[in-house]
Amino acid sequence: MNKDRLKSIVAIAGGLLGLLYILNPTAGIIEFIPDNIPYIGNLDEAAAVVLILGCLRHFNVDLTKHFKGKKKS
Repeated sequence: MNKDRLKSIVAIAGGLLGLLYILNPTAGIIEFIPDNIPYIGNLDEAAAVVLILGCLRHFNVDLTKHFKGKKKS
């Protein structure tokens, strides 16, 4: 298996893991860091979003064009 294919498989696995954690079909039963801890309770969700964005970046999906403001003339 070549190196690029292995990187793609790892990117897909990370993206799916992050997506599964964000969707969390168990309704909050699986939590790495409880959300009721002040300031750090949402770090696990942030890490899942980073995994998803890393996967999208690996496959050259650019989401920034959707969030840019319109230029004023």
